[in-house]
Amino acid sequence: MASERNRKGTVGAARNRGNRRIKIRGAGRIRKHELCPFTQKLAAMLDAGLPLVQCLAALAEQSENAHFKVVVRDIQARVEGGASFAEALAAYRELFGDLYVNMVRAGELGGSLGEVMNRLASYLEASSAMIRKIKSALTYPTVVIVLATALTIVMLVFIVPVFESIFEDFGADLPAPTQALVKVSNVIRQQAPLVILSVVALIVVIRYMRKTPQGALALDRLLLKAPIAGKIIEKISLARLSRTFASLLRSGVPILQTIEIVAHATGNRVIGNAIGGCGKDIESGANIGQSMRKSGRFPPMVIHMVAAGEQTGNIDGMLEKVANFYEDEVNNSLEGLASMIEPLLMAFLGVVIGGIVICMFLPIFKMHEIVS
Repeated sequence: MASERNRKGTVGAARNRGNRRIKIRGAGRIRKHELCPFTQKLAAMLDAGLPLVQCLAALAEQSENAHFKVVVRDIQARVEGGASFAEALAAYRELFGDLYVNMVRAGELGGSLGEVMNRLASYLEASSAMIRKIKSALTYPTVVIVLATALTIVMLVFIVPVFESIFEDFGADLPAPTQALVKVSNVIRQQAPLVILSVVALIVVIRYMRKTPQGALALDRLLLKAPIAGKIIEKISLARLSRTFASLLRSGVPILQTIEIVAHATGNRVIGNAIGGCGKDIESGANIGQSMRKSGRFPPMVIHMVAAGEQTGNIDGMLEKVANFYEDEVNNSLEGLASMIEPLLMAFLGVVIGGIVICMFLPIFKMHEIVS
C-alpha cells in the first residue's frame, strides 16, 4: 500500500498558470512547450513502424529535461506493465490534458495512433505559434509601460522633492502646474505603503477570484467586454474552440465527450460554458449548429460553417477552416494593434515624462520674477 501510494505520488500535479509550468511530485518542473517536440518525434517513430515501448525508451534517452525524462520512463513502465498508452498518459493528466489523453485513446481504439499523434503535433504547433505571436505583440508595450511607470515614480519620489526644497528657499509662490506636481509627489511619498498594500490586495483578490467558478466567470466576462482587447480575446477563444473541436472529431472522439473537453479548452469560461451548454441540446437530438445558435454566444459565421459541415458530413473540415480564419484575424489584429500602440506609447511618454519635466523647470523659466 505504501509503495503504491509513493508511486501515485508522482502522479499528483499542481498547475502554475502564470508561467505555464507543471509541477509533478517526484518529477520536478516541466514546461508545457516540451510536449510539442515529444509528440512530433513520437509520431515520426510510429510512422516508421517502431513499437510504442521502443519509441518511449528512445524519447526518454533523448529528453534534455531530466524531470520530463522521469515522466516518460514512468509512462514506458506503465505501458510495459500492461496499461494502454492513454491510461499511462492519464496518470499525468495535468501535464498532457484531457484533449491529449482522449485523442490518444481514440487513436488506440481505431488502430491509428500514428495518425492521431501527427494531428496532435500539428495542433500543439499551431497553439504554440499563436501563443508566441501574442507574447511577441505584448512584450514591447509591456516593457515600455513598466519602464515609464518606474521612471515616473522615481522622478516623483526622489527628484521632485529636491526641486521643491530649492524653490522653498526663494519664498515665492510657485506656478500652479508646479504646485500640483509637488502635491502629487507628497501624496505618493506619504501614501506609498497604502498604495503598495492596495496593489497587493487587488492582486490577491483577483487570484482568489480566478480560483472560484463564479469569480473566474465574472473576470472572463469583463475581459470579453474590454475595449479592443475583448474582441481579440474572443477571436482567440473561438480559434482554440474550433481547432480543438476539429482535432477531437477527426480522431474519432464521441461528440458529447468532445464538447465536454472543448468547454474546458477555450481559455474563456463564458464561451466554454456556451459550448458546454450545447451538449445538453445535442444529447436531446438537436444539431450542433442549432444548439450554437440557441446559445446566442457564437458569431453567425461559426454557426453557418458548422451547419454546412453537418449537411455535408464534414464538420471537422469546416471547423478547421473556422480556426484558420480566426487565427488569421488574431494575427491581423495583433499586427494592427502593435502598429497603433507604438505611437500611442510615444505620445504617452511625451505627455507624462515631458509634463513632469516642464512642471519642474517652469519656476526656473520665471526665475527673474521670483527673485524680484
